[in-house]
Amino acid sequence: MVTGGPQNGAGNTGNDSNAPVPVLAAGIRQFTFHDAHAPALREVAVSFPPGSFTAILGASGSGKSTVGRLLAGWLPPGAHGALSGFLELSGTRLEFDGGPGDPRINPAEWGRHVGFVPQDPATVLSTVRATVAEELAFGLENTGIDRGAMVAAVEHTAALLGLRSKLDQDPAHLSGGQLRRLAIGCAMIVGPPVLVMDEPFASLDAAGAAELAALVRDLQDRGTAVVILSQTIDPLLREAGTWVVLSEGTVTASGPPAGLANSPGALPASIRHPVPMQAAARALPQAAGTEPGRPALQLRNVSFGYPEAPARGRRKRKSAQACEPKHPALVLRDIDLAVNPGEIVAVTGRNGAGKSTLLRHFNGLLRPTSGSVAVGGTDIAGAPVGRTAASVGLLFQQPRDQLFERTVLREVSFGLDRLVGPATARNRAAAALRAVGLADAAHDHPAELPASAQRLLALATVLARKPAVLALDEPTVALDGDGLDLLDAAVRSAAAEGAAVVLVTHDLGYARSAAHRSVALDGGRLVPA
Repeated sequence: MVTGGPQNGAGNTGNDSNAPVPVLAAGIRQFTFHDAHAPALREVAVSFPPGSFTAILGASGSGKSTVGRLLAGWLPPGAHGALSGFLELSGTRLEFDGGPGDPRINPAEWGRHVGFVPQDPATVLSTVRATVAEELAFGLENTGIDRGAMVAAVEHTAALLGLRSKLDQDPAHLSGGQLRRLAIGCAMIVGPPVLVMDEPFASLDAAGAAELAALVRDLQDRGTAVVILSQTIDPLLREAGTWVVLSEGTVTASGPPAGLANSPGALPASIRHPVPMQAAARALPQAAGTEPGRPALQLRNVSFGYPEAPARGRRKRKSAQACEPKHPALVLRDIDLAVNPGEIVAVTGRNGAGKSTLLRHFNGLLRPTSGSVAVGGTDIAGAPVGRTAASVGLLFQQPRDQLFERTVLREVSFGLDRLVGPATARNRAAAALRAVGLADAAHDHPAELPASAQRLLALATVLARKPAVLALDEPTVALDGDGLDLLDAAVRSAAAEGAAVVLVTHDLGYARSAAHRSVALDGGRLVPA
């Protein structure tokens, strides 16, 4: 785990002699990124005994992801920033003063003891494995475990996370929620004494959330310390033994959930409380088309199936015939959907139901196997994606899929001048950044923004083009309360100006409050929600 530098002996915890020795602890006097002018963390002390369940709560930019990465060895002190304080793993304490003599952590070795699931689940996967089963087995292979035990562990983990039917599938074809379940499985399958998860409920449907809750309880029973970083108080977090509240990089409150939940001011106002599904919808202006009888977006009898690609890897490569694409299984079946200008429609459904696949038909990224898609009354069959994209703005589920520029302003401005001219482009870019609360971050690098701000920036790139149709894939993921308010205001404003809005979401409470109507994808078909 450590090369070079001093380290104290095992059991040097600094705790009361009667207290259980924590499996992981940290005392962070200060942590500063190398290119930063101010500390990202100050006076953060946390301790996790075996079998404990701790929730670290904070709004976007509070520092909770930085804490999680330090705890998991994904942000080794020295390489990325200067740490003053200590990290302690299984009784071995490492002292840091931010100087050249500090200990050096081996992230791979540290990761054997602390499993970590980041906000972006794709970053925890090896990306070199052909199937879900092989991805789950990857960490076990590195430990030299017996093959029979490996197969049993893979099947057991897949069953816990609802992935048993996906074991032979390419991870690249999983939905966002399924990908998160896989990342959790990869992190916990080797049995680390600590599991740290950053926003693990993001993109999960109700079944996935229930399976995750059961998994957390099972891990606790087996003595694993579980740490969840979140800006939303999901129901499971009320079962935690301790809440640690972060604000502006420091701990502002800590204690049992019941005490903090009932203590005025203990939780920042921007911490989200899930909206109950049965909550009353907020008032929405009546959607009124600018051209009555002519939908902004219309799908007629759309069906679609992904051709089965030739199998990768030795386990499925049996013959030349096996390498030929097979008849596609339908993901979408006979979809009829019309969305009028000014209307907000929510699309819900379980993980893997085909919601993201549906959105990608709106601008031609995917073409229907049968049926037609019309934007503004014009069939987009055969039209270049770039031309359709001028009328259909698509917000991807992962902001990293559409952010690539060096500054926030350049990101929103990219290509705008060719659409509307330089002067209008400047005005639109500035207005879009104001709408999402990022006007003061115009010259920041997109990669350095918190996840919430990255999602809002991706939204701004879409809003600036003022498309006739807004297609938003899981837009509430990673947003704290303030971010959700900005999203909601932007969506309502776009609809008020005549845009047709389709939002895909697992946040059923938000769908009810934000949409004029909701539909659900079930078995490839749209049904009333």
